[in-house]
Amino acid sequence: MKKHLITAFLMTIATTILLGVLYPLLITALAQVLFKDKANGQIRYRKGEAIGSRIIGQPFISAKYFHSRPSAAGNGYDAANSAGTNLAPTNQKLIDRIQADAKSLHEENPSQLVPVDLITTSASGLDPDVSPAAAEFQVPRIARERSIPESTVRDLVQKHTYQRDLGLLGEPRVNVLELNLALDDLAVKP
Repeated sequence: MKKHLITAFLMTIATTILLGVLYPLLITALAQVLFKDKANGQIRYRKGEAIGSRIIGQPFISAKYFHSRPSAAGNGYDAANSAGTNLAPTNQKLIDRIQADAKSLHEENPSQLVPVDLITTSASGLDPDVSPAAAEFQVPRIARERSIPESTVRDLVQKHTYQRDLGLLGEPRVNVLELNLALDDLAVKP
């Protein structure tokens, strides 16, 4: 019996060191060497200051920027409370919010239909991307607010549109943070 207890104790120590310390350290080191940007959250910097993550949505309130999808995560884009609302399609609170958002967006651009991803939240509430249609919908406002031609803004949207992965996985999408950074870069160019 004593021999079995010693063996069990030593196996527990060995597996804890191997799987609880050495393996995580090895995987972390490999990730830092092979995929440094991805392993560190794909943080984007401007002048040495972190301004956001490429893979986590964030709010852009100014009319000079493309807006992200609405978020129901906590108080909005709260990664600690990542989740959708879980409100049923017949819930009056959800209906009222969507109608108010749709009305506001329709006033912004009355000649176009409002893309669904500008009035609905994603499952996580942290979606960093919008559809190309949602980005296109915002082009007139951006051009007007920044006093630049719509064609220039459309070109930026096209340059920052990602197609389906491997040609068939997912949907075409536009990363809002990267697009807004490109807008800011455009503003500082002579």
